[in-house]
Amino acid sequence: MERIVKFILCLCLLTCSPVMAAAEQMNLSTLITAQNVHFENCYKVFNTDNVSLFYLTIAAINANRFTIDEIQSKSGYILFTAVNKQFLASISNVNTKQGMLRITPADNNYYFQPGIILNIFKYIELNLSKKPEYINLN
Repeated sequence: MERIVKFILCLCLLTCSPVMAAAEQMNLSTLITAQNVHFENCYKVFNTDNVSLFYLTIAAINANRFTIDEIQSKSGYILFTAVNKQFLASISNVNTKQGMLRITPADNNYYFQPGIILNIFKYIELNLSKKPEYINLN
């Protein structure tokens, strides 16, 4: 019975995080070489609300030294440039405790370096416990 529970738990972990499984299988040269990227690798659900996810996405784009071209906080999207290619990061609610980040190329051409997206996802995962703080400037 215990082995069945462990098997089901492992199966759930593998199916719930296809991006992480893909990122762990890729080596450095694969991440920085342009290739066709599947749409399934361009979105991820995080265990945080969409407002925190929005700020974490801005921080991740900035930490990777990509250029932010446009920010629209009301609709929850960020237009940025990485390696001379524009990407659209859009944040939406899954429920009150989960938000989804979808990063797609602006020209709808999915031939690019997968490390661009995976690095942003990894940064957000590493900093998920750090919530944004509001500073009173008065």
